[in-house]
Amino acid sequence: MRKTLIFAGWLVLISLGCANDAGAQQMIDHHHPMTSVSADPVNESITQDWARQRLAKSPRHQEWVNIKNGNRNVSSFVVYPEVKNKATAVVVIHEIFGMTDWVQQLTDELAEAGYIAIAPDLLSGMGPNGGGTSAIAATGSNAVGLAIRALPPDQITADLNAVADYVSKLPASNGKVVVTGYCWGGSQSFRFATNRPSLKAAFVFYGTAPTVTPQDPALDKTALGRITTPVYGFYAENDARVDATLPATIEAMKDLRKKYDPVTYAGAGHGFMRAGEPNAPPPAADADQKTKDAYAANRKARDEAWERWKKVLKNL
Repeated sequence: MRKTLIFAGWLVLISLGCANDAGAQQMIDHHHPMTSVSADPVNESITQDWARQRLAKSPRHQEWVNIKNGNRNVSSFVVYPEVKNKATAVVVIHEIFGMTDWVQQLTDELAEAGYIAIAPDLLSGMGPNGGGTSAIAATGSNAVGLAIRALPPDQITADLNAVADYVSKLPASNGKVVVTGYCWGGSQSFRFATNRPSLKAAFVFYGTAPTVTPQDPALDKTALGRITTPVYGFYAENDARVDATLPATIEAMKDLRKKYDPVTYAGAGHGFMRAGEPNAPPPAADADQKTKDAYAANRKARDEAWERWKKVLKNL
């Protein structure tokens, strides 16, 4: 029974934790007791033992690098593919949970598919004693999400530009760079496409298009007008908060003659790339049918999204 409760609470943490507005933060606070069945709810969102175990078994070269952005050092996780030719690079933007074990596992999975993958910890230097995600997570529940919401937008862009510049110049790179992101990171992936014209593609997983301000939900059409690369969207059917923004985004991108290809996955919930991860433990045998159905739908969406994603990457 305890395993079932932890699994259900973890799904709530994924779906609510990725939200990016004040109202959603209140929902996180309100629902926090649901995740307290874990001995350490803070680390539940940062640490995934199953992801760490997969990383430990990976044959691919993994390393941490510090990338300079002015006076900042952006700690970034890089994984190299085992291929004979120079490879396209993928910049991975983490969820609102920051640099998690799952983000590192996903980075390794991208390298397994044949790409140089790099995941920056955008909270680098923002924590106690100059630490990043893990140092901030140790200070209390929701601390990472609050710290990410406080990041200056220009700093995020500058960090991502520094990371993209770095990875594009690696000897093993063919110079092509794409970006991908998840929930908060999905929104940042969309936003980065408005700020870096040299990107070859942007992959937005359950993230929203840039708005005028956090308080003004109107789309920033000036920013969208700067996009020069295709944007591919991956969305969940059971994600009303994000899905409600899609009609206006589709219309705006069409009016601006920008390539935007959104796909919504039936039955999936927000955060399905992590919730549907096959390496993660499935619901317990005594879990209710709703929990089992949600897991199955997320698994299906994750697998279909991966196939679509790899096909697009291959044709860049």
